[in-house]
Amino acid sequence: MGKDDTASLLPSSGGAGGSISIGMGGAVGSAALAGSGSGNISSGGGGGGAGTGGGVAGGSDAWTFALMTSEETLARLDVHRDRGLDAAAVNHRRGLRGFNELEVKDDEPLWRKFLDQFKEPLILLLLASATISLLLGQFDDAISIALAVIIVVTVGFVQEYRSEKSLEALNKLVPHKCHCLREGKVQQIYARELVPGDIVVLALGDRVPADIRMIESVELEIDESNLTGETIPMPKHTGAIPHAPGLQKPSIHDRKNMGFMGTLVRNGRGVGVVTAISEDTEFGHVFFMLQEVEDRQTPLQIKMQELGQSLSWLSLGVIGVICLLGLAQGRNMLETFTVGVSLAVAAIPEGLPIVVTVTLALGVMRMAKHNAIVKKLPSVESLGCANVVCVDKTGTLTQNEMTVTRVFTVARGVLPVSGQGYSGHGAVLVDGAPITVGNANASFSAAPVIAHDVLRVLVVGNLCNNAHISAAGELVGQPTEGALIAAAMKVGLTDQRRCYERVAENPFNSDNKWMAVKCRRPTGGPSVMDSTGDTYYVKGALDAVLDRCSFAVAANGNIVALSPSDKALITRTAAEVAGTGLRVVAMAYGFPLDSLVFTGFVGIIDPPRVGVREAVQQLLGSGVAVVMITGDAQETAVAIGEQIGIFDRNFHTAISGQQVEAMDQHELAHVIHRARIFYRTSPKHKMTIVAAYQENGDVVAMTGDGVNDAPALRLADIGVAMGRSGTDVSKEAADVILVDDNFLTIMAAIEEGKSIFYNIKNFLRFQLSTSVAALSLIAISTFMGYQNPLNAMQILWINIIMDGPPAQSLGVEPVDHDVMKKPPRKAKDPIITKMLIQRVLISALFILVGTLYVYIHEMKVDNVVDARDNTMAFTTFVLFDMFNALASRSEEKSIFTIGFFTNSAFLYSVGGSLIGQLAVIYVPFLQSIFQTEALALGDVVYITVLASTVFWAEEARKMYMRGSSQA
Repeated sequence: MGKDDTASLLPSSGGAGGSISIGMGGAVGSAALAGSGSGNISSGGGGGGAGTGGGVAGGSDAWTFALMTSEETLARLDVHRDRGLDAAAVNHRRGLRGFNELEVKDDEPLWRKFLDQFKEPLILLLLASATISLLLGQFDDAISIALAVIIVVTVGFVQEYRSEKSLEALNKLVPHKCHCLREGKVQQIYARELVPGDIVVLALGDRVPADIRMIESVELEIDESNLTGETIPMPKHTGAIPHAPGLQKPSIHDRKNMGFMGTLVRNGRGVGVVTAISEDTEFGHVFFMLQEVEDRQTPLQIKMQELGQSLSWLSLGVIGVICLLGLAQGRNMLETFTVGVSLAVAAIPEGLPIVVTVTLALGVMRMAKHNAIVKKLPSVESLGCANVVCVDKTGTLTQNEMTVTRVFTVARGVLPVSGQGYSGHGAVLVDGAPITVGNANASFSAAPVIAHDVLRVLVVGNLCNNAHISAAGELVGQPTEGALIAAAMKVGLTDQRRCYERVAENPFNSDNKWMAVKCRRPTGGPSVMDSTGDTYYVKGALDAVLDRCSFAVAANGNIVALSPSDKALITRTAAEVAGTGLRVVAMAYGFPLDSLVFTGFVGIIDPPRVGVREAVQQLLGSGVAVVMITGDAQETAVAIGEQIGIFDRNFHTAISGQQVEAMDQHELAHVIHRARIFYRTSPKHKMTIVAAYQENGDVVAMTGDGVNDAPALRLADIGVAMGRSGTDVSKEAADVILVDDNFLTIMAAIEEGKSIFYNIKNFLRFQLSTSVAALSLIAISTFMGYQNPLNAMQILWINIIMDGPPAQSLGVEPVDHDVMKKPPRKAKDPIITKMLIQRVLISALFILVGTLYVYIHEMKVDNVVDARDNTMAFTTFVLFDMFNALASRSEEKSIFTIGFFTNSAFLYSVGGSLIGQLAVIYVPFLQSIFQTEALALGDVVYITVLASTVFWAEEARKMYMRGSSQA
C-alpha cells in the first residue's frame, strides 16, 4: 500500500469509508477497513457476508494468494471485505478445515515409553548380570547393577520426553486471541476459531494468528525472524507479487504481502484475510516436519548397542565352552555351572554404561563452564565425530549487530570506518587520519572540522532516524538505524535530533524504499548543514534516493550540480560495495523532495565475531567442513564466508534455496561436497541439506535459533540451538544450547566430544584386557585340569575393580588439546578397532602369563593348591590390573608426558583399590570371606615388580609408535 492509501485505515466519523472501533485496552485503537463505498461496518451495512459456499480455497496452495490482487484474493475466498464471514460460513468452513490449532499426537502412554527403554541390548545385559549376581548371592553387586539400570533408563526416558516438548513449545507462539471481522463487527475471538476467509485486524504487538494475505497496510512491519532467521522486520504491502509462470513458488522473504502465523507485528497496523490455518500454514509446515522427524541415535549409542550384543554372544559362548570342557573332564555339573556363571559375571561389563554415563555427565559439566548446555548426554561425544558443521550466519558467525564500515561521497570516494558495536569507539578515516568535529557543543561552522561532505552524510543518517543508543551501549530500535547513530558518534557528533524540530515524517515502505523526515533548525543552532528552513532529510535504497537528487556536496561543503557521470560513478561504486556483502544506504537532504542534495551513502554489515576466522581455520585443519546456511542474499553470504575463511570462489559453490528445491536428494548429495554456502533457504531446504549430507555418510552438527530451524535441528546428528536469540522451539528440538550464541563455543564442544570418546576407548581397553585375561585364566586352568585359581568372591572383587572407581576414573581424564589435530572419527567405524584389539590382547597376555606363572610356580612348591597359592595369584592379577589402568590413561602419550598427578580421581581410586587389596589379604575377617592369607613383604615386592611389566610394555609400544609417526 502506498502512502496515498493510508487514509482508509485512519479513524473516521462516518461516511463511505466506515469505521471499526476496538476497545481492547487500546491494543488496536480506532481503525477503518477501507471498502468500496459500503455502509458503516459497525451498523452491519455493506452487503452480506460469504455464504456457506462450496470448497474453501487455501491449504497447501495458500502461497498462490501472494500472486493475486486483494480483490482476487477476497473473491477466491468468497468473503466480503467489509463484513467478513457470517456464522453459517464459519461453521461450514470449520467442518472442512477444522480448528486453527497444532495438535501433538501422543499415541503412547508414558509408562509404555518408560518400559521401552528396557529393550536396549545393553540394558538387557545388565539385567542378566543382576540376575546372575542374585543367583550367586552377590547382593551388593546386584544392587549396584540395578542402580546403573535405573540411571540409564531414566536418562533415556527423560530425553525422549523432553524431545516432545519441542512440539508443545510451537503452540506457545500461536496467540490465544485475535481481532476478527465477522458479520460487520470486529470481535475478539480465540485464534483457534479462525477459518480461511476470516478478516483479521493487526496492531502493534500482535502475533499473527494464521497465514493471511494483507488487504490493507499502514507502515506495517512484521518480525519474521522465527521463520526466516532475518532480524530486520519485514515491511508489508498489499500489491500482488510479480511471478513468472513455471517458476518455483516465491520464498517467505519474497511474499511481502502476506503475514505468517506466529510472527510478531513490530510497527504499524494492517488488515488481512486468512488464507491458511493450522498445519496448512508455513508455521504448521514446520510443526509437521518436526513431528515427522525421528530422533537419530548418536554414533556412540549405536556402537554401544553393537558392543553390548557382541559381548552378550561372547558371554554365552564362553559359558558353553566351559561347561562342555567341565563335563568332558567329568567334573561336577554344579561346579561347572558355577564356574561358567562366574565367568559370565566377569565377562559382562556392567560398569560400561556407568562409565559412559559418568564420563558424558562430567563432559556436560565441563561444557557448562564453556557456556554450552548439553541436553542429551551422548550428544557431547557425537560432536567429536561431526565432520560437517552447518552454521547459521546471523548471531553465530556474526555479532548480530549492524556496523557502518564504509562511507562514500562523490568528492572523496569510499572511506573506511573502524570500530564495531553501538558505541563511539572507532573513526572515519581520510588518508589515514580520523575525521572529527572538534567541540560538538560549539557552533559547527566555527569548529576546526574537516571533510564537510562526510559529516553531512552522517548528520542526515542521524536526523532521519528513530533509534536510540543508551549510555550502556544498548540499542532501542532498528539495527540499521543504530549503526548510523554509532557512525555519527565516531566523529564526535552529538545527537543532532536535539538541535532540530521534527515537523513531519514519511516512514519507510517497500514501495518507496526510502524514509524522510522534515526538520526545522532553530535560528543559530549548531549544524554542518547549509539549510536553514524546513528541510527534508532522506535515507533509503540508492536508486530510490538518487532519482530524487539534482545536486551533490563538494569536499568543502559547497553544493554542486550532480552530473550524469557522477550518477554513473555513484551507481557503479555502490554495486562494488554491495558486492562485498555490505548493505548500501543512501543519504540526501533538501526541499522539495524531488530536488535533493545527494550527500553520499554508507555500507553496513553485521561483522564476523572476533576469533571466528581462527576457529573456522582450526576446524578446517582437523577435517571438519563448515557450511553456512542462511536466509540472506548471495552477495552478503559469500562476503561473510570469504571473510571468515569458509568460502573460496576457486573451489567452492554457493547454492540457493530454489536450486535445492529443484534437485532431488540424490542429486543434491552428489554436488553438496563442493557447497559451502546455502542462501535464501527455508525450513524445508535446511532439512533437505542435512539429509543430503547424511546420505553421504557425514555426521552433521546443525546450529539454529528460529522456529524454522527446529526440524533441521531434530534431524541433524547434533542440533545446536542459540541460548540468547533462540526460540523455545529451537531449544527444545536441539541437543546442545549455546548460552552465548558464540561459534567459538562449538569448538570447545567438539574438543570435549573427541576427548570423551578417547577416554571411553581407554576405559574399554582397560576393561576388555582385564575381562579377556580373567576369562582366559579360568578357561586355560579348566582346560589343563587345574583347580580354579580364583574363587567366586575373588572374581567379584576383580569385577569391582574392573568396573568400579579405577575404571571409571579413566573416563574423567583431563581434555587432551591435541585431539583437535586429529580428524573426526567416522561414525561407521567400529569402536573396537584393530589397534584396540591388539593393545587389549597384548595387555591381557602379560596379565595371563604373569598370573599363571605365579600360580603354577606356587602350586608346584608342594603340589597342593592352598590359600597362599590363590592369594598370590589373586594379588598378582589385581596388581597387574592397577598397572594396566595406569598404562591405559592415554592411547599415545607416555604417563611421564601427561603427568602422574593430572587425574586426581585416578590417584584416589587406585589408591583406594590398593588399600582394599591389602585389607583383603591382611584383615582376618576379610581373609575368611575371600579365602586368603597374609603375604610376606618380599612376596608383595616380587609380584609388584612382575605386575609392572604390563605398564613398561605399553610405554615401549607408545615410544615405538611416536617414533614411527615422526619418521
